[in-house]
Amino acid sequence: MICTINNHQVFVQQDFGRYFVNSLIVAGAVVVLSALIAFLAATAVARFRFRFRTTLLIMFLIAQMVPVEALAIPMFFLMRDLGTAVPGVGLNTLGSLILPHLAFSLPFAIWMLRGFVKAVPETLEEAAMIDGASRSRFLWQVLFPLMLPGLVATSVFSFISAWNDFLFPKSFIISATENSTLPMALLVFFKPEQNDWGGIMAGSTVMTLPVLVFFVLVQRRLVSGLAGAVKG
Repeated sequence: MICTINNHQVFVQQDFGRYFVNSLIVAGAVVVLSALIAFLAATAVARFRFRFRTTLLIMFLIAQMVPVEALAIPMFFLMRDLGTAVPGVGLNTLGSLILPHLAFSLPFAIWMLRGFVKAVPETLEEAAMIDGASRSRFLWQVLFPLMLPGLVATSVFSFISAWNDFLFPKSFIISATENSTLPMALLVFFKPEQNDWGGIMAGSTVMTLPVLVFFVLVQRRLVSGLAGAVKG
């Protein structure tokens, strides 16, 4: 009974439904965009030889060493200036949350997927070309299905980092509270006089369930994807 009351308070009184949808939009957009871009970029760096290719790969590794907190202030000014030129990605918008997470998830995803692309023999592509398949057809109808385990593994990382993030919403969502995400929404239950622990627990449960569901849906491909990453 108490659990039902707390859940009702979370979704109705505190408007958690809106924040839940915002978190889904941000995490979903980051997962889809990072998977597509990383797949194309990993294919490029694994299959083609071009100038500064090694330098680019090293930059991907260096990008993983930079803490997010060190870039929060520069990215705040970047989002502020970018919003004046590109509508929908400035401060107080969901775009200001999607772009930073996309930028931070891509280096890891590209580096990881590169191993999966290299594991696919080039003779398979040559055989497809002999059978009349174009490069784009081989890319999407042959290589992409073979890369699904790796894409799932990188998508889990992208989803969790975007779903649980507190720093970017706190920094970039200043006045448009309707664009807040779930981690920010939990703050309404922390009060100076007395914390609403029932609401905090109910809200935390709401945050945890989508992650569990996501893991259950992709667990089989996740295991094979991580095994392939180790081999790569």
